[in-house]
Amino acid sequence: MSSCKHTILDLLTDKKNVLRCRHCHLTIKADELGGGYCPECYEINGSKRFDFEEVAAKETGRVRYRCEDCGLIIEID
Repeated sequence: MSSCKHTILDLLTDKKNVLRCRHCHLTIKADELGGGYCPECYEINGSKRFDFEEVAAKETGRVRYRCEDCGLIIEID
């Protein structure tokens, strides 16, 4: 058992506005796509691919926190 008291917690939010490349399957937030093309495909193949699909956010009804000190994830229903 850990001696951490979990005093510093970060709220973990569900994924929103996340896209997946249809070619290399990289998942990335939509606002991180600077040029609109997949940075992984561009780095590996040199080709600018714009073919993405949206990743659905999970609706679990749970609230999740991560302890900043030890990394433990705490779920509350």
